[in-house]
Amino acid sequence: MYGDAQVNFPGSAGVSPACLPIVPLPKASRRDARAPRLGGFGMDIDRRAFLATLGGAVAIEAMPSEALADELEHHMIERLDQAAGARSGQTTERSYRRGVGSVFVLGGSGDGVFSANKLEPMPPRPTLLDFFKLRFAPANHVLQSATRALKTGMNEETILACLLHDVVLSLIKPDHGWWGAQLIEPYVSERVSWAIRYHQALRFYPDEAAGYEYPEMYNRIFGKDYVPAPHIKAAYTYARSHKWYMNARLITVNDLYAFDPNARVSMEPFIDIIGRHFKQPKEGLGNDNSPVAHMWRTLASPDQPL
Repeated sequence: MYGDAQVNFPGSAGVSPACLPIVPLPKASRRDARAPRLGGFGMDIDRRAFLATLGGAVAIEAMPSEALADELEHHMIERLDQAAGARSGQTTERSYRRGVGSVFVLGGSGDGVFSANKLEPMPPRPTLLDFFKLRFAPANHVLQSATRALKTGMNEETILACLLHDVVLSLIKPDHGWWGAQLIEPYVSERVSWAIRYHQALRFYPDEAAGYEYPEMYNRIFGKDYVPAPHIKAAYTYARSHKWYMNARLITVNDLYAFDPNARVSMEPFIDIIGRHFKQPKEGLGNDNSPVAHMWRTLASPDQPL
C-alpha cells in the first residue's frame, strides 16, 4: 500500500461511506506550456515520462489524437492503481499492443494489477462483484467516479454507469465506450449502456452548464486547434441532441475528477445499487448464453489458448 490510497471489497476491512471524499471540481489553470507536469485532472502527470511510454516523438506523430487521449487516461488510471498498491511492470519497450486488455499482460497494461501468472480462479457462477474483486481490482478510478456521483446526489442509474464505465479496459482498450456498453448491455437498462457508449466521445466537448470543462491537459497534449476524429464528432453530434444526453455527460463529469491518489474507496456503498439495477444471471456471468457471455468468459479465463 502506498500513501493513503486504499480500496476495499466486501468481506475485507472497509471504511464508512461517510468517510469517502469528494474530489472537488477544479477550475482549469493555464500553466506555462513548457512546464514538465500536466494538471487539471486532480493528478499531476509528468509529461516527459508519459510521452516516453508512447515510444518517443516518432511514435507520437503517427498516433491518432483519439488514441493518444485514451493512452493519457490509461496512464492516469495506471498511476492511480499503483497508488492503491497495484503492480504495473510497464516499460517504454512493450512486447504487446497498447490496446490489449490488462488481464492479458504481465503486470497489467494501464489499469490492471494482477501479474499474468497469478490470476485467482473465478467461482463457478461468478457475479459482477466477483469480477470486481478478481479481475477489475483495484478499480480505484471507477470507484472514485461512482463515489462522487453518489455523494453529489445523482440517481442510481448514473451511479451504476459511473461504476461500470471503464471496467472493459481489463478486456480491451480501443473504443472502450462502445466495447464497455456491449459488455454490460444485457444486464442493465438501455439508458445505462447508452450513457457508457457515448461518454467516450463527449470527453472532447465541453459543457460548462453541466460542470464539464474541456481538460486543459488535452490542450497541452493535442494543441488548441485539435479536431476529434470524424466518428467521435458524429457520435457527439448524435448524443448531444438525444434525450439521454445528460446521462452520458454526467459520466464525463465524474470521470474527469476521479484521479485522487489519496482517496479511500470501497465497494460497499454500491452493493445494493448493483442488486437493484444489474440483472445478475443465475448461471453466472459468462455461463448464461447471452450475446456477450463470451466476453465475460474471456475475462474469467484469459489463459485459454483457443
